[in-house]
Amino acid sequence: MRKFVLACLLAVPFIVLSQEKKTYNIGILVDLEQPELIPILEELQNEISDVVGEDAIIRYPEGSLLSNGFDLEKAANNYQTLLASEVDIILAFGIVNNELIIKQESFPKPTILFGTVNNDFVEIKQENQASGIPNFTYLIASRSYRDDLATFKELTSFKKIGILIQQPFMDVYPFATFFDKEMEQLATTYKLITYMNYEDIAPNLQDIDALYIAEAFYLTDGEVKKLAEDCIRLGLPSFTSGSVDDIRLGILATNQGKGNITRFFRRIALTVEAYIDGQNLADLPIYMSFEPNLTLNYNTAEKIGLPIKMSLISRTDFIGDFNEKVSERKYNLLEVMNDVLANNLALQTSQKEVELSEKDLQTAWTNYIPNITADAGATYIDPDLAEISQGLNPEYSTDGTITLSQTLFSAEANTSINTQKDLLASQQELYNADQLDAIFEASNAYFNALIFKSNLQITATNLDLTKKNLEIAEENFEAGLKGKTDVLRFRSELANDMQSMIESANALEQAFYELNRVLNNPIEYNIDVDEAELEKGLFERYNYIQLRELLDDPTLRRPFINFLVEEAKNNAPEIKSLDYNISATGRRIKLNSAGRLLPTLALQGQYNHNFNQWGVGVNPNFVVDNYRVGLNLAIPLVDQNRKNVNRQIAMIQKEQLDLSKSDTNLAIETNVNNAVVSLVNQVSNIELSRISEISAKEALELTQTSYSEGAVTIVQLLDAQNNYLNTSLARATAVYNYLLSSFQLERFIGYYFLLHSRAQNDEFINRFTQYLENNN
Repeated sequence: MRKFVLACLLAVPFIVLSQEKKTYNIGILVDLEQPELIPILEELQNEISDVVGEDAIIRYPEGSLLSNGFDLEKAANNYQTLLASEVDIILAFGIVNNELIIKQESFPKPTILFGTVNNDFVEIKQENQASGIPNFTYLIASRSYRDDLATFKELTSFKKIGILIQQPFMDVYPFATFFDKEMEQLATTYKLITYMNYEDIAPNLQDIDALYIAEAFYLTDGEVKKLAEDCIRLGLPSFTSGSVDDIRLGILATNQGKGNITRFFRRIALTVEAYIDGQNLADLPIYMSFEPNLTLNYNTAEKIGLPIKMSLISRTDFIGDFNEKVSERKYNLLEVMNDVLANNLALQTSQKEVELSEKDLQTAWTNYIPNITADAGATYIDPDLAEISQGLNPEYSTDGTITLSQTLFSAEANTSINTQKDLLASQQELYNADQLDAIFEASNAYFNALIFKSNLQITATNLDLTKKNLEIAEENFEAGLKGKTDVLRFRSELANDMQSMIESANALEQAFYELNRVLNNPIEYNIDVDEAELEKGLFERYNYIQLRELLDDPTLRRPFINFLVEEAKNNAPEIKSLDYNISATGRRIKLNSAGRLLPTLALQGQYNHNFNQWGVGVNPNFVVDNYRVGLNLAIPLVDQNRKNVNRQIAMIQKEQLDLSKSDTNLAIETNVNNAVVSLVNQVSNIELSRISEISAKEALELTQTSYSEGAVTIVQLLDAQNNYLNTSLARATAVYNYLLSSFQLERFIGYYFLLHSRAQNDEFINRFTQYLENNN
């Protein structure tokens, strides 16, 4: 009995295969045949074959693709040709074919009209869910010039718009009458631009502030790209009624969603399948639930300077690369480092402190610069007194005096000069520290900008992913696989993801503001930053990989850390500044100890000249010129104990500075060790985040497939999506965080590799090799 059942089961495939499958020949009517149309038709044909599957054999006989060249009479002949041929099913596409087919009273062969039925011109009652016409159905998609123009107006607030239509289309529909009415509703004006070939378009792009491509399906990809470039060059926002492919070529926006064409082809294929399965075309649904969904080229919007309205983002799909930012200047990291050294305001302020210290030194040197004064005066004396002065004091006299004083030796002056030298050197080291801090601050701003730039790209991708999941949820709801709760949940997630994207965009702008501040640029200066990748571009010349390898080797890590601590202490401007301050304080201690008994030696001189004298008591033998020169030696004996108090103050200050130096040394050692630990964490994070992202992406794809089949819950799908989002963010920022940690370590050791030559960096590594040899 079991053998008999087995034989029956084995016979089933042969019975099925022995049944002859029916063959259906499909003919296609188009308005214009061109190279760009071929891949689209191939995609449609493949979709039909995939959906029909094993139910029938689908063929497209040679000569069954007919084009009318926008000629209504030829379109009628093409239709009759297919009716008279071996074709079993007719697919009609194009505005002229639509004009022909929609007016037919009966259909001898099954005819499916699709793709160009426009709601603005073809008045079909919405309550009709099917054509009701035997052997005929049509598909109405969400396509409307009226809706496009309303969205475009909201997007750009245009005043005068150019409307582009291929000339043959003008003979089919009353475009002028329609647009006259619509422009009046929009309170704007328009310019109708008709063309036969692309050369007719460019000269007519003047005197408008926006371009709406109402009908340009038969422009080639190259022509669409050129049109996009012309619009960008003229600063014109552009909007198309066509597909998302035009947006990828550079047109600004469309109301068509990214998945519309796929869903449209799937619906056509399902319609063909339904007919093959025996359903009457008259009873098949004609509507497709395409919601207007703005698709916008982010890069084109940037190039023409169009700000994106936040009110539109919830229904906008973005195409483009968020990393390709239009800017007045694009910085790499080395340019940021050099510019901050040249332009940073905080550094300029610190440099002024150095200049002030230089003036203090000059002031100290003035103690050894001669002091020369010139005095002149006139004297009047009582005549009676002048008369009895025997010519010493005439009644009237004018005199001049030049006085010279010059310090030849002073312990206090010497100490002041040397102290100011130390303080100047100390201030210069503080400036060097400020330079290191400014470079790190600028580098931090640079990497933050890169991180926020990546975050924006990833949140935009995540937003698209949520929209896709929402479509799956809606399809599952319509198919009865899931409840409406999932749809509502994804709509809520969509709102949250939209807010995340807005916040990411604003965070990127804030990062650029901060970078502009550090570089002393105008805050609104439009800048961008170059990608930073290990072993590529700027970092190809600087061996950050070798640094990573040294830290990744457990046997070398501790010696390398000790070496870095030693380098940091040797390079630290903070320690050098403290050393100069300690030296200056030591000079004051010495001055107020034994130095207080050193004498001060000064030269003094005076020259006198009598210009004239008159009146009573004039002495004709009066000496007109005289001078005197002298040396002054002063030895301090008792100065109210001030020297002793000053010495004690200086000793306390020195002890304070010694404590600060010890604390700074300890802080340097701690900072270097912490920075190395952070860097080691980032080393492992680079590889682990890459693996995590790959796994999360694969898990998401599997979960999406399972969810679309109703096998998993929305919670599982959301968890998979959020996990992929988080791992993508971690992977995108891993290298940036590693480089930022490297720069933090370089700040602590006082040595930035990018600011030194390869030879200097090789010498750095050689010092480590020598250090290892000396400490083994």
